[in-house]
Amino acid sequence: MFWKRLASGIVLVILAIILVGMGGVPLLFTVMLISLIGQHELYRALSIDHKSIAGIGYAATVIYYMLVLFEGRAYMTAMIVGALMVFMTAYVATFPEYKTEEITAAFFGVCYVSVMMSYLYLTRHLPDGKYLVWLIFLSSWGCDTLAYCTGMLFGRHKMVPKLSPKKTWEGAVGGVIGASLLGLLFGSVLSPHMAEIQRPAMVCAFACGVGALISMIGDLAASAIKRNHDIKDFGTIIPGHGGILDRFDSLLFTAPAIYYAIQLMNDFT
Repeated sequence: MFWKRLASGIVLVILAIILVGMGGVPLLFTVMLISLIGQHELYRALSIDHKSIAGIGYAATVIYYMLVLFEGRAYMTAMIVGALMVFMTAYVATFPEYKTEEITAAFFGVCYVSVMMSYLYLTRHLPDGKYLVWLIFLSSWGCDTLAYCTGMLFGRHKMVPKLSPKKTWEGAVGGVIGASLLGLLFGSVLSPHMAEIQRPAMVCAFACGVGALISMIGDLAASAIKRNHDIKDFGTIIPGHGGILDRFDSLLFTAPAIYYAIQLMNDFT
């Protein structure tokens, strides 16, 4: 299992370097595909993957990403509201085929997976985004690793024992501080290459700290969904890791956190 997980991790890193480095259409369609797979995994966990409302969710994801591609961001809120209206129309037109919980779960899948995941692409296309986008991975995976190490060494107080017994407050603090330091180092090293960001070291440190904090919520949120529905993993598509949502659960939260933290800090520096 360890070697399978390691090999899959190496492949994922190589693909990330290539596709995130390229940006543009290849990255957008890759992120859209990942979103659709993750959305399917979530719908399967919620027992709505073979129902027509799942098709509405997939269609909403594709339309959303086309708006992102063609710079139709002004219409994104309208699209999300429109998707909710379509879901509710299907709910009314087919009543009583679907329960309220199924409709809300299908709409939740669009926002939780697809909209949140799209911030990987949106961050890549910020000014200096070809550098800043790596903060998403640095804060998410860096926090995870450093929180684990800190928790193993100093962990005493359980964070959420009923949900994740091994996570401690000491580990969480270590993960956030460690990710912030990684961001500071990253920004300091690459500051000569960032023309649009003021005080890159400070911006990157702040963004990584915020991203790390939020990433833990993403990880725990996915764990809560799995526990609620009595499943071990969302899927098996990534050998040794599980499904898309098992590998990218924290990134779903980190990507939008990094995107907005960068813009917030850049406005104040």
